[in-house]
Amino acid sequence: MKRALLSVSDKSEIVEFAKSLVVEGFEIVSTGGTFSLLKKHGVKAIEIDEITQFPECFEGRVKTLNPYIHGGILYRRDKETHINQAVQLNVQAIDLVCVNLYPFKQTIQRTDNFEEIIENIDIGGPTMVRSAAKNFNDVIVVTSPTDYAFVVKALHDNKNTLEFRRELMIKAYEHTAAYDSMIANYMNQRFHNGFGQKQFIVGEKVLDARYGENPHQKGALYEFDKYFSDNFKTLKGEASFNNLTDINSAVKIASAFKDEAAVCIVKHGNPCGFAIKDNLLDAYTEALKCDPVSAYGGVVAINGMLDEKLANKINEIFIEVIIAAHITQKAVDVFANKKRIKLFEYGSDTMVLSNDKYDFKHIEGGFVYQEADKVEDDEVLLAKQVSDKKATKQELKDMDIAYKVASLTKSNCVVYVKNSAMVAVGMGMTSRVDSAQCALKKAAELGLDVTGSALASEAFFPFRDSIDAAAKAGVSAVIEPGGSIRDEDIIQAANEYDMSLYFSNKRHFLH
Repeated sequence: MKRALLSVSDKSEIVEFAKSLVVEGFEIVSTGGTFSLLKKHGVKAIEIDEITQFPECFEGRVKTLNPYIHGGILYRRDKETHINQAVQLNVQAIDLVCVNLYPFKQTIQRTDNFEEIIENIDIGGPTMVRSAAKNFNDVIVVTSPTDYAFVVKALHDNKNTLEFRRELMIKAYEHTAAYDSMIANYMNQRFHNGFGQKQFIVGEKVLDARYGENPHQKGALYEFDKYFSDNFKTLKGEASFNNLTDINSAVKIASAFKDEAAVCIVKHGNPCGFAIKDNLLDAYTEALKCDPVSAYGGVVAINGMLDEKLANKINEIFIEVIIAAHITQKAVDVFANKKRIKLFEYGSDTMVLSNDKYDFKHIEGGFVYQEADKVEDDEVLLAKQVSDKKATKQELKDMDIAYKVASLTKSNCVVYVKNSAMVAVGMGMTSRVDSAQCALKKAAELGLDVTGSALASEAFFPFRDSIDAAAKAGVSAVIEPGGSIRDEDIIQAANEYDMSLYFSNKRHFLH
């Protein structure tokens, strides 16, 4: 008779799985809580003590670390010497191992008690998983309840093939690698401020991208903590690598204003339109005015519901990607005949951000890793007025929008906002003056009046020439971090032009 060893922390569906294994001719061996649960539900099982001939000891720290267990898992069925030695030592084969590990993640989320955390580091579990995975030529290893039905079907259909076991082996090593990485990262977070000698970045695959940055490159989306599985839904089309990075940029800006009716238009990772209005239709209409040429083929992020009326408005030009917190079926129908458009939902009532604590970027030969930057909601509210003139309520609102958009736009950048809509933006330039000039030139070409707008820069102005240019354009309020050795010159220039000037004392570069 075949033998299966079941020892799981996550006991969901384990009773049903065990019953199915019995039907497929397996004898069940089990441990502790899993054994008790199976017994309670009438599943005949052998308690592991009977196999190991040794009791669980040291408060459960040792129960499966035994040659009767690991010998049964690891000996090779294709080697006569192994078979003979198994008979000699009275080691019975274990043909299936179903193990998932102590809930370390749930423990560190629930408590800071280090002794309890240590006790929730699994030892025997990962060892059994690794043993079974190593001997996948003969042993089935199962580490997730989501695979139970898949395994039972393969057994029932006589498809317990090498390829089948190999796929489960890969999942098993991913499982233990992710588990150990989580423990190492936690210990470095607790004792080394998150920056240990090694850094582990573990994501779970969500989907294959249509392609990478270019059609000849492969790409895929991976997630942390089920973030995309819980919040991201594809309604139409197939996302590419570039779509996903553009969506990220657009969503971060559109959702930076909580539940306000905000719309952001992004092209190649940078905003080319943004507005907050009383409703999303007006917000989109105003956002589009900033740069309708760049918006063509871009990404529109809607912090709320996309309805039929707004869908018809967007459908007037070619937009490649629309992402909204929710999209009605009538809105989806508007785009039914548009083959190239892609529709995604992100959140529910409004968009939901993960707010990851850390950020990283690949560089040749490795990656750089840092604490994630975050623009706090009150940075503009708490900014210091350094000019004689105080900003009006609308100017403060415009500064808040401009400041947050600038903080999420490639440096060097400047953002002009008027009446809660972006009217000009310059980004990704080597000079802040060039950014300002580029933004104003495009605004002039589009006939957009920046008079009375608020200007934000994500870093300080090194010279007063930026203020001179802003005043010439008619800017009435400016917010920047401050911190230049020429801050007094900047302040003096603002006062000369009767302009409001605020320093946030916090820089937000985005490279």
